[in-house]
Amino acid sequence: MFKRKRQEEEKRKQAANDELEKETMYLKTKTIKELIAPSGIDASKMDHLEIISNVKRYARSFYVSTLPRMATFPELFRDMYLFGDINTSIYINPIQESSSQNELNRVINELETERIVAADKGNINRESTLTQKRIEAEQLRDEIAAGFNKLFEASIVSTLFAYNQTDLDKLTKLLATEMSKSLVGIKNAWAMQEEAFKSNLPLMDDKIHISHTFDRRSMATIFPFTTSEIGHATGVPLGFNRQTGTPILFDNFHPSLTNYNIVIFAKSGAGKSVTMKTLISRSSVLMDIESLALDAEGEYSIVAESLGGINVVLSPTSKTIINLFDIEPEKVKDEITGRERTIVNVENKVEDVTQALLTMAKGSTRSSDVNELTKQIIAESVAEEYTALGINSDPNSLYTNSSRMDTSDKLYRAKKQMPTIGSWYKRIQKKAKENDNPDYQFHYSYLLKVMKQYIREYDGQMAYFDGQSTFELLEGSPFINLDISQLEERFARPLAQQILLSWIWEKFVKKNSEDRKKASKKRVIVDEAWMLLPYPEAVDFLNTMARRARKRNVSLAIISQRFQDFYEKPEAQAVLTSSDTKLFLAQDKSEIQYLKEVFKLSEGEAGFLVNCFKGEGLLKVGSDTAILKITPTAKEFEFVETNLNKLVERERRKLG
Repeated sequence: MFKRKRQEEEKRKQAANDELEKETMYLKTKTIKELIAPSGIDASKMDHLEIISNVKRYARSFYVSTLPRMATFPELFRDMYLFGDINTSIYINPIQESSSQNELNRVINELETERIVAADKGNINRESTLTQKRIEAEQLRDEIAAGFNKLFEASIVSTLFAYNQTDLDKLTKLLATEMSKSLVGIKNAWAMQEEAFKSNLPLMDDKIHISHTFDRRSMATIFPFTTSEIGHATGVPLGFNRQTGTPILFDNFHPSLTNYNIVIFAKSGAGKSVTMKTLISRSSVLMDIESLALDAEGEYSIVAESLGGINVVLSPTSKTIINLFDIEPEKVKDEITGRERTIVNVENKVEDVTQALLTMAKGSTRSSDVNELTKQIIAESVAEEYTALGINSDPNSLYTNSSRMDTSDKLYRAKKQMPTIGSWYKRIQKKAKENDNPDYQFHYSYLLKVMKQYIREYDGQMAYFDGQSTFELLEGSPFINLDISQLEERFARPLAQQILLSWIWEKFVKKNSEDRKKASKKRVIVDEAWMLLPYPEAVDFLNTMARRARKRNVSLAIISQRFQDFYEKPEAQAVLTSSDTKLFLAQDKSEIQYLKEVFKLSEGEAGFLVNCFKGEGLLKVGSDTAILKITPTAKEFEFVETNLNKLVERERRKLG
């Protein structure tokens, strides 16, 4: 029985090998024309072709009709080469020196004749133009005669593809517009679509023969042999350019960037956290950048330990308290004198606290019972909390009147105790009792019910924001990690993200001087940022922070695996437009279409992101793009690795 099974298995293997051999022989006997030919092509239309294959496609071919008088390498045809689903062929034929000399002599004689005619007619402008052209032609002739230059004929043909004729027409207009910016004219190969299409196949056969004359210098401007390189004179080695093999030095704070923010999008397991940990550790050691992470998954604590930083855990059982009412002074420039002065922006802080309390009041269900009246009650009582303590725009109002000398004979000023959610709740209770307006009665009652869970006096399960803050962020610490991974994921964690963002702005960002010479470089990392998107108040604060971070010499880093959530929420897209650096690692097929649409990715770039390996991605810095391979060292992998199986195996090896 076993012998028969083995014989059947061997027969199946032999049959598979025979089939493979037949297919190989078939391919060997096929010509390249037969291999690349589609099932059929409808060439009955004058201005496009219909390619019939598994999926019907439309193609329209163009040729370059006009060129600018001067061009810059490699900008002349860059927009055409990178336009999207487009193929471009360039046919270059050198012109013999003898023919060049004869042709240029003929052109020089014609120009001189036309110049004399223009001079006789008194047309000074035309005479001047023709004189200049004649001088240039003579200079070119002399360079060719001396062997320093050469003439070429070049024919440029492009074919644009789309899946329907409407898109093809739109893309045609867009391509013509983009090329006109470089003063390059393109024309539809009218009634020559079949010939132009064949000219654009890899068969080295130019069938339309519409060419332009270039010299050696201008010929260089049409070559597409340029690779996207991203590199700064200062920066940290982030990885390698996969196309060139050169290291990519990246400086998040380079003066050439319009802002210092960065967004990272990738599917789960593609290497988002590893990338950010690598950037944090290297920039801390090499550039003295102070980083703070809002850690939603508990992945950055080992980085804090390795860099000698601070790890703060916020959980229902921890004794850590974050007071969202904390307020700090900030430096602003006087609009009239231009001088810096220190103020306390109480109005902005009241708005920030109000937004956070609104999110709390709406809860995980985002209750529709919370409206503008509720917000008004919250805002008024928050403002009264600061007024009751005498806190206003004067920085001295943050301190008590008592002062003493410390051991170093320096004057020590005691800071006032800040308002808390507990003191605010008591104010709401008092105002509710005094209220005689029936329109406000429901809202007071609602707030007293739902906000009790945040109050420590009532043993609220989410009371970790009620009380005076139990720690201060230390200036100069290389890395601070705020770990909120132990909080409930559906609502408590996004709420903590919003409140901590406001607190980070006060304690970490606002302390950075607007004077570039004095300000340190800081980075704020918001991991799993998609959690914030269902909450409008949180999104609004994130957008504000993204816009204002640069003035404080701070980089906001947004990390998320759900780009579709950002795409479907227009108010969240301001974060993307406020980020000059974008890194896309491996993407899920369901997300790639949104990335293509928003960031104008080509088909090749989109295909790469779907099929690339872990740690590989597309880095966009301003208008530059590079294919990046991120390679942490063996030592770095000890604290950047996030794969649980590998971490367990590493611990086992350590133990024995």
